[in-house]
Amino acid sequence: MAEVGRVAVRDPGALLPGGFWAAVAVWLERPQVANKRLCGVRLDARRSVGFPRAEACGHSPITGPQQEERAAARPCLRSLSGGLGPGPSTGPELGTAGRGPEESQPRRPQGEDPREAAAAAQLAGCPGQPGKAGVREGDFPASDLDSLWDAFSRSLAGGNPEMLAFLTGSRAGSQPEAPSELDVVLRTVIPKTGPHCPLAAPRREIVVQDVLNGTVTFLPLEEDDRGNVKVEMSNVYQVRLSQSQEEWFISILIFCPEKWHSDGIVYPKPAWLVEELLARLARWSVESKRSGFKSTLSLISIIKYSKTYQMLKEKYKDMVKVWPEVTDPEKFVYEDVAIAAYLLILWEEERAERGLMAKQSFVDLGCGNGLLVHILSTEGHPGRGIDVRRRKIWDMYGPQTCLEEGAITPNDKNLFPHVDWLIGNHSDELTPWIPVIAARSSYGCRFFVLPCCFFGFTGKYSRRQSRKTQYREYLDFIKEVGLACGFHVEEDCLRIPSTKRVCLIGKSRTYSPAGEGSMDEQRTQYINSRRGRPMSPPGEAPAPPPPRAALGRAGHPDGPQAPDAEAAKGGAEARANQLWLSGFQPREKAERVRNCATLPRDFIDQVVLQVAHLLLDGEQLNTGSAPSSSSKAWNRGGSLSLAEVARKLDRGTLQRLKRECGGLQTLLRNNHQVFEVLNGSVHIRDWREEKPHRQQCPEAKRRLFSEAFKTRICWFFSHHPDGCVLPSDGCPFAHGPAELRPPQTPKRQKQVL
Repeated sequence: MAEVGRVAVRDPGALLPGGFWAAVAVWLERPQVANKRLCGVRLDARRSVGFPRAEACGHSPITGPQQEERAAARPCLRSLSGGLGPGPSTGPELGTAGRGPEESQPRRPQGEDPREAAAAAQLAGCPGQPGKAGVREGDFPASDLDSLWDAFSRSLAGGNPEMLAFLTGSRAGSQPEAPSELDVVLRTVIPKTGPHCPLAAPRREIVVQDVLNGTVTFLPLEEDDRGNVKVEMSNVYQVRLSQSQEEWFISILIFCPEKWHSDGIVYPKPAWLVEELLARLARWSVESKRSGFKSTLSLISIIKYSKTYQMLKEKYKDMVKVWPEVTDPEKFVYEDVAIAAYLLILWEEERAERGLMAKQSFVDLGCGNGLLVHILSTEGHPGRGIDVRRRKIWDMYGPQTCLEEGAITPNDKNLFPHVDWLIGNHSDELTPWIPVIAARSSYGCRFFVLPCCFFGFTGKYSRRQSRKTQYREYLDFIKEVGLACGFHVEEDCLRIPSTKRVCLIGKSRTYSPAGEGSMDEQRTQYINSRRGRPMSPPGEAPAPPPPRAALGRAGHPDGPQAPDAEAAKGGAEARANQLWLSGFQPREKAERVRNCATLPRDFIDQVVLQVAHLLLDGEQLNTGSAPSSSSKAWNRGGSLSLAEVARKLDRGTLQRLKRECGGLQTLLRNNHQVFEVLNGSVHIRDWREEKPHRQQCPEAKRRLFSEAFKTRICWFFSHHPDGCVLPSDGCPFAHGPAELRPPQTPKRQKQVL
């Protein structure tokens, strides 16, 4: 046993020891946030046990009726679907792992689940069929934990007192000073896949948390040649919290450092444990942020997702090379690949649950570039995408990808009675309406939304409380809409390169098909209440809800009978063009440029001169083209916050800038020749500091610099009191009209899908 690393932890917020357990819970539930070679974990089972005692461990094995009697007296087992660990609810904002036992689900009595009971009996009564270290879908690992822990406990004192001492943090042969209750967790560690790294077998390990002694011990499980599962003693390690003279320490200990075997994935090198994991645990332990989000990929199988994502990534990676849009191809391609992988697994598991054979149909509302529609359609799901504006990339997909240009407004014309799923992937103003459209399309229609921009029913979303982040509050609003529409709404975190990665899913209803009429009245009342107008005029009865295109999906086993055809047709025609809520504005077909690029040139030049004048401390700027001949040091000016600059500008200028995205900050960043904006402050750019940076740029950027060389007049040469800080031959901008070069038009490569 050896301590391989120790770090002192400053705890000004008095969060320890609770913060330590929250940090450990993150490492248990989401190790991929620290170890980038892992895809994630599956928390399989947990039990609370007493500490193994030497006198108990030394007894001969119990067999026959006594074994059954002992099994009946064991603590209850349960599968983990929420957080774990003995820590409090405060912890780093990385997952739900920081929840304490008071927030966990109640334990299920043993034998309640017949499949689990059968598996337990098989493992306990059939020594020839031990638990496996590798994991397959459909295993019953709660019973595995019961069997594995009993075998490990009996072996401790009799055959390995050193391990018992390692677990207790005491000398070999001694017992804990006070009886401890251990929290024992069985988890499956899932390695990440890659094109050059085939999917490695998931590994299982037992994690032993001793709250009283402040230790967490990781016991990896391995399978020998005869199929027996045992603890791999060479790779056992422990995280320990200790206190000395009011100072806290976190340590990492390895049971057999001389025999440690590292595979670089599940079993990292000891140096990584010390330099990376120990540092993260120390930081997480004193972070007081409270998690408001679910764990990543909590609603689907991580193993299936990993395989599917890697397959899709390899299949559609060439899209990055031919991307014709101005958006970042890597971000959008791999984000849509990840969303498609998630939906494919979600739908595959739904077909298994419902006993369906046909693949689900879908409509993507506000489909944008259409790549998600293209992937889902190519993978066999019938569907289409609708967006108000056609994209250039649509022409590259081929006829099998159905994309339509058109505006979606929330009325009876835009219902989808024969569609299984409605998708809203960054659907902006349509996001809160998608649960409503799904609910009114048919009883069998479900929805998936990935909210990004904050929109209400008739415009920008208005915050109602400040105790939550705006993102968390908006997610709760969309969830509230789904509940008001009669859906059971589930939340999950996707694994995508975006800060807005929480999705909301409505798969089932809270009411029976017969209650559709009264439920739709409640929807109408809720929507009107969110608009801020009375439910109905004073003294009048509430207006009846508009008729729907179909109350049930044709042929759907749960759908009610269709209403009278003539009555439905007449009502639909009467209200076909009537919005469900007045004030809704669909996105404009022609996307308006609001990045300050279309502002008048004289207005931009005026603002630039005003801000430069402020930064140069009021020194007079040149209005002609001749720089000052003074030999004093070049004036690089000071630094001001954007708020300070805004206070110095007149009201008309500010109102004009507020109509642009980013306002003043965007305008200053657009004029990067003059200004540098960093961390909310702006200062004059010193081009003497830019030369070394340009030399380190990638080849593509250096080529752009050479193409733009001397194609624009140097602002400093024309306006700065001291002229340009660089000589004419070293400045990338022209010192006077004589140096100007005509701009070069880059040749565009032909895109082929």
